[in-house]
Amino acid sequence: MRNVVGALVLGFLVAGCGGNQVPSTSATTWSACYEPASHLECARVAVPLDWNHPAGAQIELAVIRRRASNARERIGSLFFNWGGPGVAGIPKVRAMGAQLDAIGGRRFDVVSWDPRGTGESAAIQCFGSDASRTAFWGADWSVPTTNEQSANYVPQTAAFVQRCASLSGELLAHVSTADTVRDLDYLRQVVGDAQLNYRGISYGSMIGQTYANMFPRRVRSMVIDGIVDPVAFTSGTEGSLAGGFADADLVFAKFQSFCQSAGSRCALAGRGPVAPRVQALLARLRRAPIGSLTYGDTLLVLWIRLGSPVEWPGLAAQLDKADRGDGSALERTARDVKGFLLPALDSAVPLQCSDKAFPPSPGVQAWPGVIGRLSGVSFISGPVNGWLLWAPCASWPAQSTGRYTGPWNAQTANPILVIGTRYDPNTAYAAAVAAARRLGNAVLLTQDGYGHTSDADPSTCVDRAMATYLVDLVAPPKGTVCPSDRLPFDPGFR
Repeated sequence: MRNVVGALVLGFLVAGCGGNQVPSTSATTWSACYEPASHLECARVAVPLDWNHPAGAQIELAVIRRRASNARERIGSLFFNWGGPGVAGIPKVRAMGAQLDAIGGRRFDVVSWDPRGTGESAAIQCFGSDASRTAFWGADWSVPTTNEQSANYVPQTAAFVQRCASLSGELLAHVSTADTVRDLDYLRQVVGDAQLNYRGISYGSMIGQTYANMFPRRVRSMVIDGIVDPVAFTSGTEGSLAGGFADADLVFAKFQSFCQSAGSRCALAGRGPVAPRVQALLARLRRAPIGSLTYGDTLLVLWIRLGSPVEWPGLAAQLDKADRGDGSALERTARDVKGFLLPALDSAVPLQCSDKAFPPSPGVQAWPGVIGRLSGVSFISGPVNGWLLWAPCASWPAQSTGRYTGPWNAQTANPILVIGTRYDPNTAYAAAVAAARRLGNAVLLTQDGYGHTSDADPSTCVDRAMATYLVDLVAPPKGTVCPSDRLPFDPGFR
């Protein structure tokens, strides 16, 4: 259900689907959903399209919860967001219910939702069908890596934005992080919690920091992990990008170094030093494809795999095959990446663009130069993030009505737990350090590990610290550093 329905009075009085008012939060209906033995309940919750006009048009949010398995000692609800922006929450809770229950010591109802603009909530639409999306981007769609490809891609980014605007209309002005935060605060009331318990990773950390600064007195506990710098994120595209993936090439170097040390456990090792082999392969791909494997497709695979160390042995094996002249395995992975990435752009792009200043700057014709500068920060993430996720923002047509730009230093009653992974290719560790210093009451927990967020590199130390914090509100001592349970390429790495 994606229709605009009913009307709402801010925060407390809400509607009923057919008239001028909708049900109050206490009247929200939860129903068993999905697998009968899954302990899952679902609801559809009406919220204002525009929180500045709460009595106006409504949209619906799809919400899911898994009841605490230790119901007798239940503390409340623990809300989860997995970032993106644009990652729907309902599939995550369906797939990870028991694991998420354990994070809070089995004493919280696990709650998530498809944020506005995504999934089964009021969703942004940029194409009428999957077939029209495929036809628009073309069978050979990839990351532009030459001057000719870049010149051709610039107008396509603008055309993409126009398709989103024509099909999604007024919704595009109401999908900022602040709009989502107001939804989250309303959902907190729906589940009956006086204060919010929250865990957000990656862009979910942006939601968390925004909530903590907009509603600091309503925070009981908050864990943010894989930190987005809110100052850079709301100031402009280029600076936000450059800061976020500042460590990407360093992580790629670590991948090669671990491979070299792993010996026979890494397919790239054993035929001379790993790093020169990889660099020679990339230089070869820049000159010409290997079979149907292009340089742009290779960058896509590197970008998606670097954040997940469990995938590093498979990545190494595919690079080894390509170096031997067979690029088919890497090309199949690239096709898989495109298969989930293209639909994700429909929501990810608008949600990112909506937090930027309006009118957009720099303009669309400046983006080839911007990509050149970003590629100097990371030869992998500069072209991928710059072209696919951010270049469309240069043509963004809708000014956000509810954008929040700070301040970012709120004091909460209990400390916010900030987790930063030391070698994260997508959200640089420096952003976690800055967030912990900027927030009025925060503690930084450093994971001395690899990949995008602590979820990518399991650490019993991090898990215990997080559970103790959520249950007992006891944060780890300042300066705490947690090791990972295993190193990349170790046997049994999960």
